[in-house]
Amino acid sequence: MQFSKSFPLNSWYAAAWTHEVGRRDILARTVCGRKIALWRKTDGTAVALEDACWHRLLPLSMGRLEEDQLVCRYHGLVFDATGRCTHIPSVARISPSACVRAFPVVENHRYVWVWPGDPARADPELVPDMHWNDDPDWAGDGNTLFLACDYRLVIDNLMDLTHETFVHASSIGHRAIVEAQPTTTHDDRTVTVTRWMMDIDAPPFWRAQLGRPGNVDRWQIIRFEAPCTIVLDVGVALAGTGAVDGDRSQGVNNRVLNTITPATEGTCMYFWSLLRNYRLHDQSLTTQLRNANARIFEEDRVVVEAQQRSIDTLLDQSLRNLNIDAGSVFARRSIEHLIEQESVPAQKSGPERGAARAER
Repeated sequence: MQFSKSFPLNSWYAAAWTHEVGRRDILARTVCGRKIALWRKTDGTAVALEDACWHRLLPLSMGRLEEDQLVCRYHGLVFDATGRCTHIPSVARISPSACVRAFPVVENHRYVWVWPGDPARADPELVPDMHWNDDPDWAGDGNTLFLACDYRLVIDNLMDLTHETFVHASSIGHRAIVEAQPTTTHDDRTVTVTRWMMDIDAPPFWRAQLGRPGNVDRWQIIRFEAPCTIVLDVGVALAGTGAVDGDRSQGVNNRVLNTITPATEGTCMYFWSLLRNYRLHDQSLTTQLRNANARIFEEDRVVVEAQQRSIDTLLDQSLRNLNIDAGSVFARRSIEHLIEQESVPAQKSGPERGAARAER
């Protein structure tokens, strides 16, 4: 296995929304530098194969589906869901080497997750918890941004929300975000940044959702799970009504779900959704919030892509950290730890180790 300097391979990454992977068309995606063709068998099971025919490397995503098999557009080689070539029109006997790589796939929380690393380590229990996406007590929608930047720049953006004051001044920004001191906790794989802003006037986005006058208590609770998933617990409640102690009944609450999949060293796919636990059957509100959030994220796109262009140009300079960057610093460290774990060769043990020593 080849090891990347910027992303671990032994992890689950969102490759697509479940509705994007169909039984007629083949979806081409790039995950951690791996070209992948996504499709479904007739029973609905999602399949992920290396997007390059064994014969002449034409992308298999250019081919077609016949029942539970994929036919290469170039010379008609047929591959099953395991990546094995089952038919070559011009050859009587198929070589056992005629196969393409199949990637482990899990469908969960409205996403198709792909494991680009060692398939023996692909534990479905490690899929990040994004259950709000299909929880009947929450409603909302989301989308995907295809960004021309390193995925870690998006993680930095989400782990430090003081940027809202300046980048999103007309919607969710507020001076109190900069003034309120956050609390940051972490372990080997997760980081949590908690910020409370007490007795402030609500910014336009939240005032519209609350629908009532009066100052509010506002919270931002950011939870990162390595390597690239962030859940934001955000909302406002009328000031002094107990939200900080757990009673959010006098307010409105959102979950912003984010998982950022590296495509290449300098590009990524940003899957996001905005969920709420009120007015669950109001489709017009769902559309309104999705569109408003999409506009906010387009403002972020301008920033992170401009950052990437500077990074690519100013090769003699590096990113610097302030106290507001504690969350992103710990997040990056946890990513680096996963990469380091993959770069260390597995230790042999028992008779196999002894035999290897004797051969030298």
